[in-house]
Amino acid sequence: MSLVKSIYRKLNPPQLLTLGFLLIITLGALLLSMPQASAGGTRTPFLDALFTATSAACVTGLVVVDTGTHYSVFGQVVILTLMQVGGLGFMTMATMFALMFRKRISLKDRLVLQEAMNQHSLEGIISLIRKVLLYSLLIELAGALILAARWSAELPLGEAAYLGVFHSISMFTNAGFDIMGALHGPYSGMTRHVDDPVVNVVVMLLIFLGGVGFVVLAEIVDFQKRKKLSLHAKVVLSTTLLLFAVGTIVIFVFEFTNAKTTGQLSFSGRLLSAMFQSVSPRSGGANTLDISQMRQATQFFIVLLMFIGASPGSSGGGIKVTTFAILAAAVYTMMRGKQDVVLFRHRLQHERVYKALTMTLASLFVIILFTMLLSVTEPNASLLMILFEVTSAFGTCGLSMGLTTLLSEPGKVLIIIMMFIGRLGPLTLAYSLKRGNEKELFKYPEGKITIG
Repeated sequence: MSLVKSIYRKLNPPQLLTLGFLLIITLGALLLSMPQASAGGTRTPFLDALFTATSAACVTGLVVVDTGTHYSVFGQVVILTLMQVGGLGFMTMATMFALMFRKRISLKDRLVLQEAMNQHSLEGIISLIRKVLLYSLLIELAGALILAARWSAELPLGEAAYLGVFHSISMFTNAGFDIMGALHGPYSGMTRHVDDPVVNVVVMLLIFLGGVGFVVLAEIVDFQKRKKLSLHAKVVLSTTLLLFAVGTIVIFVFEFTNAKTTGQLSFSGRLLSAMFQSVSPRSGGANTLDISQMRQATQFFIVLLMFIGASPGSSGGGIKVTTFAILAAAVYTMMRGKQDVVLFRHRLQHERVYKALTMTLASLFVIILFTMLLSVTEPNASLLMILFEVTSAFGTCGLSMGLTTLLSEPGKVLIIIMMFIGRLGPLTLAYSLKRGNEKELFKYPEGKITIG
C-alpha cells in the first residue's frame, strides 16, 4: 500500500489519468474475456475483449462483436460499469466513495480532479463533483424511466426496465453502446425507432446533456439564481445549437431523396432522423439510419461533426466545440484585420488561441497518421471508410460505416490506441510524458516569415 501511495505522489495529474484509464481498461478486458461474460459461455478472444473494454471505458461505442447478442447479462453489466466510470471519470467515482465515507480529499486528489474536469482552478472543485454526481444520477434515472415506460408497451416490464437503464447510461455518458441486437438482430442499432418521437427525443436530450459539459450543466441548473451565464457556457451553448441546426439542415437535404435512408420516411420522419443524426456525431454514437447507406457527402459531413466533438469537461471527445469556436473567431478576426479575438464582447488571451490551434493541428496529425496506417492494414477498405472509422474513434463517437467488425488484428490495435488518445486528448497524453516544467531562461530574437 505504501508503494502505491509513493507512486501516486510522484506522478503528475495527466500521468495519473492515463495510468488510471489503462488500469480500468485492463481490468475490464480481463472480465469480458471470461466465459461467464459471453452469451455462449465461451471465452472471448482477449483482443476483442480489450477492444470492447477500451471502447466502453473511453465511451466510444465502436464494437467488433454485437453487444446485445454476444455478451451475457454479466458481460453487459461489466460494459455498463465501464461506461459509467469512463464517462464520469474514475477520479469522480473515487471522490464519490471518499465523500460517502467522509474521507479527506487531498490537494493531489483535487489537482487530478481539476485536470479530469478541465478546470482552470481548484476553487469549488469538490462542489462541482457533488453536482456532477447528483445531476448525472437524476438525468440517467429520468431517461431510464421514460425509455422503460416506452418499451414496456412492447416488452415485459423487467426487460423494458433493463433496456431503459442500459441505454440511458450509455447515451448520457455518450458511449453509444446499445443492446437492441438481442431484439432486432446483430448491429441493428436503433434503426427500428427511426421515426419514434419518444425514443428519439429522449436519446437526443441524453446525448446533449451528457456532451454539453458538467460545468455548463451546473450553470443551466443554477440559472434561476444567477440570472447569467459565463462566457464559456455562452460559447458552448451557442456553438452547439448552431452545429445542431446546420447539421440537421445538411443531413435532411443530402438524404431527402436517398431511398436507402430517409427516402421512404414521412416528412416528419425525415426531419426527426436528420435531427438525430446531427446530434449523434457530437460523440453520442447511436444511429437510427444505416450510416453505410448514406451518400458520401453526408458521410464526410458527419466526419467533420465527429472531429469537432462535444464540449470540454464532458465525457465526449473531439477537438471540442470551444476550440472550434475560438478558431472560427480567430479566422474572422484576421480577415477583418483586427488584433483581438472577441467572443460575446470578451477579449480572449492569445494563449487560448495558441492552445486551440495546437489542439486542432495535433488532432489532425494523429487522424492523418492513423488513417495512413489503417489504409495499410485494411487494404480492401475505401479511404473514406477508414477516415470515418478513425475519426469516430478519435471523437469517441462510435458511429461506423461497417469497417470495425471487419478489422484485422493490427487494425483493431490501431483503433484501440486511437480510442484511448481520443478519450484523454492528445495534449493530456503529451503532458503525461513531460518530466517537469522547464522555464525559459532567455528569448530568441524576433523573426519574420512571409505567409500567404
